[in-house]
Amino acid sequence: QVQLVESGGGLVQAGGSLRLSCAASGSINSINAMGWYRQAPGEQRELVASITSGGSINYADSVKGRCTISRDNAKNTVYLQMNSLKPEDTAVYYCNAFRLPFFNYWGQGTQVTVAS
Repeated sequence: QVQLVESGGGLVQAGGSLRLSCAASGSINSINAMGWYRQAPGEQRELVASITSGGSINYADSVKGRCTISRDNAKNTVYLQMNSLKPEDTAVYYCNAFRLPFFNYWGQGTQVTVAS
């Protein structure tokens, strides 16, 4: 089992920045990838960014150039730095951990609201 705790959401003006954190605990050595997803009201949950245990990184086209995913292995924490935020970035952001072959673990979510 893997437990994930997110923090860092909040209300920000358009053009502002936020950094989300996700602290992992439990069977963290078994994690193959971690990522951030988001879900806006009435929308499906979508991938924002991911990072594999080997360091490969993937971003959604909508956030490329504005967001950076990183990890601190010593702290078992993954970060999502979000810059130049737009109102359409408003959503609940969820931390995800993936373990082969098909296990997904989720945090409780943190609200990000971008005011225009």
